[in-house]
Amino acid sequence: MTESPGGSANVPSRDRRRFPGISSRSYEHPADRSALVALRKLSGFDTVFKTLSGLLPERSLRLLFLSDSVRVSDQQFAHLNDMLRDACYILDLEKVPPMYVNQDPQPNAMCIGLDEPIIVVTTGLVELLDEEEMRAVVGHEVGHALSGHAVYRTILLFLTNLAMKVAWIPLGNVAIMAIVTALREWFRKSELSADRAGLLVGQDLQASMRGLMKLAGGNHLHEMNVDAFLKQADEYESGGDLRDSVLKILNLLPRSHPFTTVRAAELKKWAASRDYQRIMDGHYPRRDEDKDTSVSDSFRDSAAHYADSVRNSKDPLMGLVRDIAGGAGDLGGKLRDTVFRGPRPDSSGGANGSGGAGGPDDRS
Repeated sequence: MTESPGGSANVPSRDRRRFPGISSRSYEHPADRSALVALRKLSGFDTVFKTLSGLLPERSLRLLFLSDSVRVSDQQFAHLNDMLRDACYILDLEKVPPMYVNQDPQPNAMCIGLDEPIIVVTTGLVELLDEEEMRAVVGHEVGHALSGHAVYRTILLFLTNLAMKVAWIPLGNVAIMAIVTALREWFRKSELSADRAGLLVGQDLQASMRGLMKLAGGNHLHEMNVDAFLKQADEYESGGDLRDSVLKILNLLPRSHPFTTVRAAELKKWAASRDYQRIMDGHYPRRDEDKDTSVSDSFRDSAAHYADSVRNSKDPLMGLVRDIAGGAGDLGGKLRDTVFRGPRPDSSGGANGSGGAGGPDDRS
């Protein structure tokens, strides 16, 4: 923001396109959007849980942040307050959520709440990012608020905690883990949605990329390179064998956020898409059309996205899935090659070209 002659900050530091009446469906990841559309169709579902908000830790958290953090305003962290109002103006969010800065060296930000969303950023994040990078983060959190992620996340977490209390039921742990795994998968996709909202607010892809790099590697920007960082994402997806694919899944399951290099690659891909360009040109779904959205259409979009992901993935496991779906003839051989990346034994029992006996080379 720039300061007017009268001393009040009310003008963005540079012109940015605004999106009046924009629906969060415009930027939501297909898997995130299908879940949200279905939840929004359950009339009264969130209202019931809002009335039960006294049973949730939300009230305690609000009091905690109010008493032990700094509330952003014109008098406190004014530059963050300007970014917050800008983000709400750009995404046409009528009510500006309260925002707090919490003393914590770990860079982090979150949007929580049932009755109304609140945004919290840590001092570690404020100190790590420059103005344009921080603007993208604030837009990210405002995107969570516009999508209703704060409400639905709190509801589903409450349901998960409730389910944990009945884990003593036979096979209860299996059922609980299925719920938790599904929730985390949705959480990760909702983070990709919010990254897109951050780009719509900041309208500076390089700033978004820098912010993600800093979250991964700290405040040594002169030692990092965006292109090299994105190559890591490609190497992560395509490298290794089937064992690495399984390890990737195991590493990802407990996380609520996608890996940082993957987020950067996904955001860059979306920024180059026709969907993003249409939004920037002013062609996007409107909020007043949300009630008419088809749940089945949203689920079809989500299914199509996952099918495309499998079809285009360079991951060895996804390659094996494609082979199975395509009716691979020598499935055993393909599985062995995918797992071990070693030479296939010939019919005499020796490895091709080696003449020796023994199984495939296990490069552990």
